[in-house]
Amino acid sequence: MRERDRLHRLIESFRGCRVLLYGDLVLDRFILGSPKRISREAPVLILRFEEQKDVPGGGANAMANMLSLGAQVVAVGVVGDDEQGQVLRETLRQRGGDVSQVVVVPGFRTVTKVRILAGGPSALKHQVARYDIEDNVGNGKLRDQLMAALTALAPTVQAAAVSDYGYGAVFPEGVQALRRSLPAGALAVADSRFALPSLGPVDGATPNLEELSAHAGQFPQTDRQVAEAAESLRRKLRARFVVATRGSQGLTLVEQGMPPFHLPVYGTDQVADVTGAGDTVLATLTLTLAAGGTPRQAALLANLAGGIVVMKAGTATVSAEELHAAVDAAPFIHD
Repeated sequence: MRERDRLHRLIESFRGCRVLLYGDLVLDRFILGSPKRISREAPVLILRFEEQKDVPGGGANAMANMLSLGAQVVAVGVVGDDEQGQVLRETLRQRGGDVSQVVVVPGFRTVTKVRILAGGPSALKHQVARYDIEDNVGNGKLRDQLMAALTALAPTVQAAAVSDYGYGAVFPEGVQALRRSLPAGALAVADSRFALPSLGPVDGATPNLEELSAHAGQFPQTDRQVAEAAESLRRKLRARFVVATRGSQGLTLVEQGMPPFHLPVYGTDQVADVTGAGDTVLATLTLTLAAGGTPRQAALLANLAGGIVVMKAGTATVSAEELHAAVDAAPFIHD
C-alpha cells in the first residue's frame, strides 16, 4: 500500500478512537477592536470594542484539535467556578468533548489568556496587549481527585495526551498513575513547558527547541545536534520516541532503534500565527498512535497539522478534511 493511502486510512480511523487529555485547561480570550484615537489621559490607544471570541487554549486546545479530527475525547483537569471556567467547559461540550471528570474548584481562577487585538474594519488585526489570569493547583486533596479520575478513565482509552503548561494540574504522580492504568499497547505522549524530565517515564514527548535546549544545556542548531539532544532526552525519559518541533525547520523524530527522521516544514514559512501549534502537534501525534499508526506516521501527520494551523489566525484547530488534503499535497510524502 502506498504511504499516502496508509496515512489516509489512519485519518479515517480517528473517528473510532477514544483518547484522554490530561492537562492544564486554558481559556484563550480574544478581544477585538478598531482604533478610535489616542487617549488624552495617557499615551495609549483607545479601541472601539467589536467582539469577544473565546476558544479552548493550552491542554483544552489539544483536546479541541482531537475533537475536530473526529475522536472521542475525555478530559482530566481543573477549572474554577468562575465565568471563564463555565465558558471553557461549555465550549468543549459543544464540540463533543466529555468534561464530566474536569474538577471544578471553588475560588480557583480558571487560567485565562486575554489577548487584545486592534485593526481597521477590513484589515488584519494585530495583538497590541495581553494579560493572563493565573492560578496554580498546588498540592493536597485536589491532586487525589485528579489521580482518581485518571485511574478510572485510563483503562477506557486507546491513548493519552499530557499537556503541562506549568499550572499544577500535571504532576509526576499523576502521569505515572495514568501510564500504569492505560491498557496494554496504549501510549501516553507528553508536552511540557520545561518540566519533561521531572514527569518521569513517558512513552513519547514533543519538546520544542527551547525546551530541548533547557535539557541539552545549549541551543541545538543542525539536524545532527537536534537529533543528539532529542535522543539524550528520549533515554532520560525512557520513552519510545521524541518528536522535536523546530518551527520553520519542521521537526525531527528520534525513535528507539531507528535512525533520526527529519521532516521539512509543511506549507510556507509566511505564518499567520503560531499560537497553539504545539497543541495541534501533540493532538495529532496522540491520535495517530491511538489509531494504530507508527511514530513515523504520527510525526508525518503531526507535521502536516502543525503547518496547517500556523496559517490560521489565533488559537486554531485542524480538521480531518484539511489533513487529507495536506497528505495529497505534501511533496515529502512518497508514493
